[in-house]
Amino acid sequence: MEAAEIRRAVELEDRHWWYRERRAILARELRRIGRPGRALDVGAAGGGNTRVFQRYGWHALAADQSDTAVAYARERGLDAIKADLRALPLGDAEYDLVTALDVLEHIDDDHAAAAEIARVLKPGGTAFIAVPCDMRLWSAHDVALGHHRRYTREGLAEVIRSSGLVIERLWSWNVLLRPVAAFRRRNATGCDLEELPALVNLALTAVVAAERYLPLSWLPGVSLMARARRRL
Repeated sequence: MEAAEIRRAVELEDRHWWYRERRAILARELRRIGRPGRALDVGAAGGGNTRVFQRYGWHALAADQSDTAVAYARERGLDAIKADLRALPLGDAEYDLVTALDVLEHIDDDHAAAAEIARVLKPGGTAFIAVPCDMRLWSAHDVALGHHRRYTREGLAEVIRSSGLVIERLWSWNVLLRPVAAFRRRNATGCDLEELPALVNLALTAVVAAERYLPLSWLPGVSLMARARRRL
C-alpha cells in the first residue's frame, strides 16, 4: 500500500465499520485458540490488528514492507519490523499464529508469501488469512490499493495448500453488503474506504455484525477468510 493509503487506514480504523468488524472476527479467532503465544501480523499497516493480539495477552510482532507503516506501528508502542512477506527475516517455526489480513492480493508472488507464512509457523500453528474475492468486483478501488488480483475460493485454497498448510475453514465475509459494494465499485474512482456519517457507520456496523448469527458464509461476499494449520 502507498503511504497515503496507510495514513488513511490509520485515521479510519478505530471508527470505520469495516475495520471494527474485522478486528471482532480476529478477536473471536483468538478466543477460539485460547492460550496466548507468539503472533506475527504480516502486512500490519499501522498495527490496528496487532493491538488485538496485545489485548488478549499475545506476544505480537507487526511486519510491513512500508517504512510509513512501521513508523505508525512503533508510535503506537508496538514491536514492528520492515519486512517483505516473500522473504521474512525470521527463523523457522517461531510463531504460534500468523495473520495476513488483506495482504496476499498486494503481492505478485502470493505462493512465495504463503510458503513464508508456513515456514515461520510452529508445527500445529495457525494461519489466519483474509483476501478480497471475485474479479467481478474489480474496480478503481483495487487499483488504488495496489491489488494484483481478487480471489475465488478455489484460487485461495490452492495458494494456501501449495504452502503445505491444511485448511480448517474457508468462508465468505461481508455477504449482506455485497450488493452495496458492487454498486459503489462500478462507480469508484479510487479507494472507497472513507469517513462516514455516524448514523450510516452505525447502520453498516449492525448489518455486517448480523452475519455472525446467520448461515451466510457459503454465499458470495466481498472478502474471503481462511483458517489453516501447519501439520504437526
